[in-house]
Amino acid sequence: MSHKGRSSISVKRRAHAPAFAALGDETRLALVAKLCAGQRHSISQLTKGSKLTRQAITKHLRVLENVGIVHSVRTGRENRFEFDPGPMKEMKKYLDLVSEQWDQALSRLKTFVEN
Repeated sequence: MSHKGRSSISVKRRAHAPAFAALGDETRLALVAKLCAGQRHSISQLTKGSKLTRQAITKHLRVLENVGIVHSVRTGRENRFEFDPGPMKEMKKYLDLVSEQWDQALSRLKTFVEN
């Protein structure tokens, strides 16, 4: 891979690191799973069945909102949160690129070992 290609991956890694970090928490992953159904949920709906407080859920939602994975829409007196697939699609592209690099490296190693 060229130096330019490696540099591009490094830039993408830095760009996606906050989103990967946000998803590194079990509670936030559970919130994303609930929101992936496509419906907007209030904080009280997202807190239902959880041992966490509304304040704790709000804090986790803000982390996800800061990286663009969810966003809130004001409905009357409450905020409703919904999933935004855009950042996840970009993260998948990055993971596909990294996977391709590993496949190429393993292929070169296989060729080297077999020859």
